[in-house]
Amino acid sequence: MRIGIDVGGTNTDAVLLDGAQVLASTKVPTTRDVTSGITQVLTALKELNGFSPDHIRGVMIGTTHFINALIEARDLSPTAAIRLGLPATASLPPFTDWPDTLTTAVKGRAYMAHGGHEFDGRPISPFDPDEIRRHAADIAAHGIRSVAVSSVFSPVNDEFEQRTLAILREELGPEFPVSLSHEIGRVGLLERENATIVNASLAEMANRIVDGLAKAVLEQGITAPLYVSQNDGTLMDIEYTRRYPVATFASGPTNSMRGAAALSGFSDCLIVDIGGTTTDVGVLVNGFPRESSTHVRLAGLRTNFRMPDVLSAGLGGGSRVRTDQGTVGPDSVGYRLTDESLVFGGSVLTATDIAVRSGRADVGDASLVSHISDSVVRSALEQIDRTIADIADRIRTSSAELPVVAVGGGSILLAEKLDGLGTIHRPGNFDVANAYGAAIAQISGEVDRVSSIADGDQKRAMESARQEAVDRAVAAGANPDTVTIVEQEAIPIPYLPGNAMRVRVKAAGNLTLGK
Repeated sequence: MRIGIDVGGTNTDAVLLDGAQVLASTKVPTTRDVTSGITQVLTALKELNGFSPDHIRGVMIGTTHFINALIEARDLSPTAAIRLGLPATASLPPFTDWPDTLTTAVKGRAYMAHGGHEFDGRPISPFDPDEIRRHAADIAAHGIRSVAVSSVFSPVNDEFEQRTLAILREELGPEFPVSLSHEIGRVGLLERENATIVNASLAEMANRIVDGLAKAVLEQGITAPLYVSQNDGTLMDIEYTRRYPVATFASGPTNSMRGAAALSGFSDCLIVDIGGTTTDVGVLVNGFPRESSTHVRLAGLRTNFRMPDVLSAGLGGGSRVRTDQGTVGPDSVGYRLTDESLVFGGSVLTATDIAVRSGRADVGDASLVSHISDSVVRSALEQIDRTIADIADRIRTSSAELPVVAVGGGSILLAEKLDGLGTIHRPGNFDVANAYGAAIAQISGEVDRVSSIADGDQKRAMESARQEAVDRAVAAGANPDTVTIVEQEAIPIPYLPGNAMRVRVKAAGNLTLGK
């Protein structure tokens, strides 16, 4: 058996699986420290099923800890950024485009150094070890507790980032947190550097959170391995989470999308995930969320690490309905839905009340909303349907019809059929699809690099990248018999000389769990 947990903004959901079968599922309100919510949901799950902790082979968790910390600019480590690229790139030093609140929160200090490479691996300028040692001394003098290192075109050649890491470990200590950009982001320098700084600023928090998650699970007597779901819908172990907390930022939507695919049986479809506060809409391709091909903005920062292509709106089951303004949301009663919504005896008119009054949903006490007029119900439902349909239209890239799968506790707001979207598929256990998605997540390996391709070598380069991606998935814990290539592309880069081509390949397989 395995347990999947998803920590959302409103609820913490959990499922207990035996193979693909759901043995028990439950929800509890998300707590501010999150880990106590996980303790509560595990206790509730055990009360429902009475499972023995010894029978659990793995616990998979999706958490909003890290993205919330960035958005709220709290609990971030004092962080320095070292960029290797002089004399190039000096006009836009690190932190140039950062919001003041975030720069202040991380006490950001920027350092420029010689080094970096051209796309074909040629150095821009010689690496200077003494220059790095001087920067290290200044970093120590200013009380910085984490460092991000970015070198121009390091996804092509990471030599200078690795040499910088070795010097920083000599000067600042072997356990000093250092994030290297070639392990975090893609080719674009500024976006990769931003993502690396964010990752470095979360280093201390990552250790605290991972220790807290492990403790919460262990306190339930569960000694099985603990995994955390990441942005691409696959898993990483907790040691990987300590090193790359940014990889968890979009785990919530991806858990829902993967869970929706497995529960509905569709591998290519449109997923509408409606929670208590927001609606996320994404596209599933070959069973995995379609990734964003453009830069992603997070808390005002341009980044370029792996993120699903998701559009969101402030519409959920707890969205406040204002009859005088004719609006639904974007603010919500959130986790207080069962206290404040009319059908649960509260005093706030919410989208859930409208769904119950209209007959779309059957929760709470319907007699408590019988006084709501037909015109109010009709106006609110039209706005809900229009919001969902507009998002669905914006995220589509072709006119081809796609099945639409609705999941999440708030999906009771939707009718069985909507104009422009057709029939809405709502699979069993739809309300805990996110926790289900975490529980069934696979392990992946990915290759993303720029290569200089001679005539006729493209096929060989792709074969090499495919094998490397498979090897990385197996090394991460995937069963070799189940690993398949789930995504691959080769994109010519015409603005670079030498027939440059960007090669991206992702392989994924089922997690190998103990007997």
